[in-house]
Amino acid sequence: MRASNELVAAAQLARRPGKEGADPPPERPAPPAASAQPGARPGREKARKRDWTWQLRHAISSADDLHRALSLTPEELAGARRAEKAGLPVRVTPYYLSLCDKSDPACPIRRQCVPLADEAAEVPGDLVDPLGEVAHEVAPHLVQRYPDRALLLATDRCAVYCRFCTRSRMVGDGGGAVALERLAPAMAYLEAHPEVRDVIVSGGDPLAVSTDRVVRLIARLRQVPSVETIRIATRVPVTLPQRVTSELVRALKPHHPLWVMTHFNHPKELTPAAERACKRLVDNGFPVMNQTVLLRGINDDATTLAALFRGLVRWRVRPYYLLQMDPVRGTAHLRTPLATGVALMEQLQGRLTGIALPKLIVDTPGGMGKVPVGPDYVVDRRPGRTVLRTHRGVEVEYVDPPPPGG
Repeated sequence: MRASNELVAAAQLARRPGKEGADPPPERPAPPAASAQPGARPGREKARKRDWTWQLRHAISSADDLHRALSLTPEELAGARRAEKAGLPVRVTPYYLSLCDKSDPACPIRRQCVPLADEAAEVPGDLVDPLGEVAHEVAPHLVQRYPDRALLLATDRCAVYCRFCTRSRMVGDGGGAVALERLAPAMAYLEAHPEVRDVIVSGGDPLAVSTDRVVRLIARLRQVPSVETIRIATRVPVTLPQRVTSELVRALKPHHPLWVMTHFNHPKELTPAAERACKRLVDNGFPVMNQTVLLRGINDDATTLAALFRGLVRWRVRPYYLLQMDPVRGTAHLRTPLATGVALMEQLQGRLTGIALPKLIVDTPGGMGKVPVGPDYVVDRRPGRTVLRTHRGVEVEYVDPPPPGG
């Protein structure tokens, strides 16, 4: 089993800002049940659980601990034992684990974080690197698939390893956060290519490391004159909301404009703790955008998606993309046909306020870029006239203006 040593070290370092030169010896994570001390005060225990470093130190990372917490089905236990030996490892924070239904293997949270034996299956169309990031790497840890933006992979660690992860080829493989010195070629590339105006910092999860490390990375990017916007791609508002501390937002605010791209997939994730995290970000000037992955048996119905998107808008989080799941090897059991997403968007169109309606996006295999897809509302086209079908099913003719001088 690959231990999450770097996350533990980051949690320890978060208490000692400015002393990140040498990581202390990692501490072995204990299962959540081991955290309770005989005679411990309930208030003190509750306060500890609100500490993001405590959450990281006590994240479940073994099949046996997961089985004790959730009474896994045979299929889940086989998947967890396989994940320990090969593939994407197991990691679940106590917070996210608490959202799982212990008696229902169909729980939408449980299905996102508990492996199944199906992960061993490979079907036609599966890819190890579905977005072609290796082929589009322009410098170590830097991927460029579009003229004006680039993706910086700053760590291979996450607070929770989602079973549909696009980067399962690399996430949790033992490297940990990338030292700033090792990112020097990436920074040099950005400085030599001023056409890159937007940098997405991702991984892994860049907020699952110490505040000092995150701030130094963002500050270094801000030294590149042509970089106008920086996006932080993170799932901690969902899986580790305790991480969004006042200290974190204060440290990052001087480097605005910073956008946060997060990743809520189900209304069950819209908890009070997640709400506090999102509102803290928004109140401190961080626009928060959400990218939902369409997942079979988890959120592939219009009622679920509508509840999720409305809930996010109430928090001032913009539903940005509904993503057709990438064809990652071993995830066919979680993917939907493309037609499912198109049908769902047709059900939501006109029935959900426009600010709550995301784009349905396919990130094309091989890294050829994102393509918006959706229902076809054009019934007929003729010169100067187009017949459209509304969400009510009514056909309406739209007449173009005459040409200039016509």
